[in-house]
This record gives sequence, structure tokens and C-alpha cells, in this order.
Amino acid sequence: MKQLSRLKTFLMALGGIMLVVGACCFVAQVWREVMCWVYMVGAVLFATIQSMQLYEGRNLRVKRLKNIMNVADLLLILSGILMVDTCYQFLLPLFYKGGGNGYLTYIEYVYNKWVVLLLIAALLELYTTFRISGEMEQEKGSETPRKGV
Repeated sequence: MKQLSRLKTFLMALGGIMLVVGACCFVAQVWREVMCWVYMVGAVLFATIQSMQLYEGRNLRVKRLKNIMNVADLLLILSGILMVDTCYQFLLPLFYKGGGNGYLTYIEYVYNKWVVLLLIAALLELYTTFRISGEMEQEKGSETPRKGV
């Protein structure tokens, strides 16, 4: 993987901290109207910087894992959108257009579903991070010539 600059590393760490603080405070119901936006900004910052980190090698496993990581970044952003919706319910009017009981359909399919997306994104991020580092170690180990052979 290409090494990030100091500024990008700082921004990615800041985005990660904002992700954690925003999600924890939102769950603890501390300043929910503000913390949903803190999470959203952190998710966009983290995902943008992480997607800018390119892999320039030829290992197909690492390329596949990087694509999975990009999906996890997208899920982080979608969970932020749903978190903001949990606070402000801006998607609720879309469920009244077809008639019927729109509020119950909204509650069933959208309200508080950000937790599911965040869990899936976190698991994918953990998996890909550890697997990519393992693959990079194997790649480094196979490049160094053996002594005495």
C-alpha cells in the first residue's frame, strides 16, 4: 500500500476519532442532534482518505480486500445518513406517498437501522485491515532473497 502523507494520516485519524465519539455519544443520547453530524463528517473524512490510499502491487488478494474495504467505507457513510435520519426523520415523507400506514413502514425499514450498517462496516474494516497487513507481510517476505540457497 502506498504510504499516506502526514496530513492525510492526521485527517484519517481525526475522522476515526469523530466516528467513535459521534457513535458513542449518539447511543448514550448526548447531544444527538450534534453527534449525528459529528459521526457523518467523521465517516466521510475517514472513508475519503482511506479510499485515496492506493495499492500499486499485483497481488489479487490485496486488490480484492481493498475493494471490500471500499464497500465498508460506503456502509459507514450510509450508516451516517441513517443516523442523521434517525434524528431528523427526513426520509419519513417518502413512505407516505404510496398510501397505507407509512409511519409503521418507515419504523420497520429505516428508523435506527444505522446500527446494522455500522456493525457490518466495522466487521468488514477489521477483517480487511488484518488480512491486508498479513498479505503485505507475506509479499514482503517472498521478495527478500534467501541466504545460503
